[in-house]
Amino acid sequence: MEILAIIGQKGGVGKTTTALGLAVEATRRGCAVAIVDLDPQATAANWSDRREDKESPAVVSCQVARLSQVLEAAKQQGCKLAIIDTAGKSTDAAIAAAKAANKVLLPIQPQMFDLETLHNVREILTLAGSPTAVVVINRAAVQGRRHEETQEAAQAMGFTVSPVVIFQRAAHGDAGNIGLTATEYEPKGKAAQEIAALFDYINNL
Repeated sequence: MEILAIIGQKGGVGKTTTALGLAVEATRRGCAVAIVDLDPQATAANWSDRREDKESPAVVSCQVARLSQVLEAAKQQGCKLAIIDTAGKSTDAAIAAAKAANKVLLPIQPQMFDLETLHNVREILTLAGSPTAVVVINRAAVQGRRHEETQEAAQAMGFTVSPVVIFQRAAHGDAGNIGLTATEYEPKGKAAQEIAALFDYINNL
């Protein structure tokens, strides 16, 4: 079973939206997926409650201390991909998720406040054994070059950076309100295309 952890040290960067989007995209491609929600606010679990299809993808809300048991149960039940969603700022959860993962996704917004958090994230990755990790620019403004400048800055800090950018699009919020993702809400929309491209990129790391 592949395990993808989505971590960061700042709230509001779109970790949960990205986790849900990638999970639904993987499900759409025939992969059995589990989302493990480590966020005490249970945002992913609440999203699942709003869905008609509450089984796909499966969402399990759990505490950090139960992470290994939940992942093992998902594996035993035939899941091929587990996506761990973490809280806005929780070092313990981030370390545990990164330790368990094959790959780690680091969403940041294209602004200095988010770039500054990458110093702490680097320490977390080191403590976790330096898993494969990639920064993705998330919630970027459609206009301007700020996302490109942020990509360059993250690369200068020594991080691998996804060439795929997730832009700020209304479809993500509108879909989440009714227990869907942009892929389901607007299958041919740009938001869906970006999530699909990010999934392909991560899958090929």
